[in-house]
Amino acid sequence: MRPNTTHEVTLSRIADDLGLPAPLDVAVSGVSADNRLIHPGDLFVASRGETVHAAKFARSAIDAGAVGVLTDAEGADIIGEVDVPKLVVKDPAGIAGKVASIVYGNPSAALTTFGITGTNGKTSTAFMIDLLLRQLGRMTGLIGTVSVKIGDDVVPSALTTPQPVDLQAMLATLVERGGSDLIVEVSSHALEQKRTDPVRFDVVGFTNLTQDHLDYHGTIEEYFNAKAILFDTEHSVRGVVTVDDDAGQRLYDQANAERPGAIVSLSLTGKDADWSVTSDGQKFTLEGPGGILTSHTDLPGAFNVANAALALVMVIESGVNLATLGEAIAQVGVSPVIPGRMEVVGSRPYTVVDFAHNTDALEKAMLALKDRGFRRLIVVTGSAGDRDRGKRPMMAAVVAEHADHLVVTDDDPHSEDPAQIRREVIAGIAEGFSWEEIGDREQAIRSAIRDAHDDDVVLIAGRGHETIQDVAGDAIEIDDRVVARDALAHRMAENS
Repeated sequence: MRPNTTHEVTLSRIADDLGLPAPLDVAVSGVSADNRLIHPGDLFVASRGETVHAAKFARSAIDAGAVGVLTDAEGADIIGEVDVPKLVVKDPAGIAGKVASIVYGNPSAALTTFGITGTNGKTSTAFMIDLLLRQLGRMTGLIGTVSVKIGDDVVPSALTTPQPVDLQAMLATLVERGGSDLIVEVSSHALEQKRTDPVRFDVVGFTNLTQDHLDYHGTIEEYFNAKAILFDTEHSVRGVVTVDDDAGQRLYDQANAERPGAIVSLSLTGKDADWSVTSDGQKFTLEGPGGILTSHTDLPGAFNVANAALALVMVIESGVNLATLGEAIAQVGVSPVIPGRMEVVGSRPYTVVDFAHNTDALEKAMLALKDRGFRRLIVVTGSAGDRDRGKRPMMAAVVAEHADHLVVTDDDPHSEDPAQIRREVIAGIAEGFSWEEIGDREQAIRSAIRDAHDDDVVLIAGRGHETIQDVAGDAIEIDDRVVARDALAHRMAENS
């Protein structure tokens, strides 16, 4: 996604901003880190990846029209002599966003920007902020796990937070189309990899922190430190932190000590905070420095009340008057449609598809459904391969604590043996609990729906909106929502 018009800058201007000797004065009109997506006039960013250095594809990029290459010393040696200038820096990936921002005219400066981080709730909070801003008549862009929305145009997402050159091109496209606001889900990976740099968000928000992604970060401490980056002076102007877990309280204390007055706290559990929430089911009252606002969300669960409150406070902290915001949402509340997030796909049995893929999210989803008074709760879930293995038995243990039956199936095995992943999940099931193992995910969903009673609830967890399952490198098309609706239709036909 790129703007239709370009703001050509010279390579010497880019070099000057990076403190490098000025090369030939050629015009640059775009930036790409993928040689397959080069447009004539692009600067090609060649950095080391997990398995290969992108400099190996520099000649292909040049043949496609790249007018220069940004790389490191290793990349420069790989490229050798070429007929376009090379800008050699220590960390090309780390400054790629800055370079792309220069080329695309610093688009974030023309937008009010919101960034959300946390283990769970990022997508829901982002969609809620988007809804609030649109109710205020704003033209928004939303970038996250489910999709990239630029105005009314929507494309699927490849990453929760895009690569830096792609992010800057998206921002420039939003500005070109008259956008006023940007909402970004900011992952811990993205923060460590500097994918959002040089954006300094106007308002950032924190949802919660539970065990996840330790395959990448190693420890929960490093995971916390990655999230905390978003709340430093370089990355944000103002911040809102939900302080109802220990990590949130710690983050608030740390950030507030560094920047008094720039960070506000939010609590739904009665803790001393700048903003507090009292709720009755999905109806809630938010009270803070700006006054009192009463609203509701149609999305089930206390965690969605928390997400809605965070979204509201973030919009208020951006400068929107609380009374104005309350008037704008008086009829609709904070109830966006979010693909694959507690998405109801059938009623007999009540069938819900959710992205919950860690212990905390799974528990919250189950508790939200148990509150609705169904006969039995049946959960279909698994765990992804090449990811944090420690959470696998924990997920099964929490299902055994709150549900009535578990169907253990495959998520995205990636390069791991699916049967071994399932064994590691099953190891957490309490003795005497009702469960079965069906590796084929489609068959697992169909079996759970077929065997359920009309007044049961079936929670299909782990993949949410996703439509491609990675099994040993093979991309298998499967959408839990499509499979579930088809299974429900067959059940209805058989029972009629």
